[in-house]
Amino acid sequence: MMLLAYTSSNNFKLFQMDVKSAFLNGFISKEVSVEQPLGFENSLLLNHVFILTKALYRLKQAPRAWYERLSSFLISNNFTKCKVDTTLFIKHFKNNFFIVQIYVDDIIFGSLNESLCELFAKCMSHEFEMSLMGELTFFLGLQVKQLSDDIFLNQTKYTLDLLK
Repeated sequence: MMLLAYTSSNNFKLFQMDVKSAFLNGFISKEVSVEQPLGFENSLLLNHVFILTKALYRLKQAPRAWYERLSSFLISNNFTKCKVDTTLFIKHFKNNFFIVQIYVDDIIFGSLNESLCELFAKCMSHEFEMSLMGELTFFLGLQVKQLSDDIFLNQTKYTLDLLK
């Protein structure tokens, strides 16, 4: 919410990207073994297990592994991690800055210079399989309407889903 307030008061738009299969992008630092999943058993090696090298959904380490991979990528591209909110990253330019907020597999980003947003989207898509969803319009149960000098939030869809 602070990011929305800040960007509204500084008149720049936020955009959103969604990472496809985010947890599969994370690497596991410790050895994790799993039983052979149903339908993928090797009939010659029934008593064997699989050793994972990448995170899987429902694996306890998956969110942390994904965050570490993404965080390392951003830092290697000259972003600075915010000390107060470790999901917020900032990259400074001569007369500008670029801001990135991570929410699991959703990434919100923006700058006064929209060409920086295009460069960021290309850079991220080159490293990860992503969908550029365009201007931020729906996020964490909030519908977002960005105007030149205001941001309007509502939870109509969320409320209707609850009532259903």
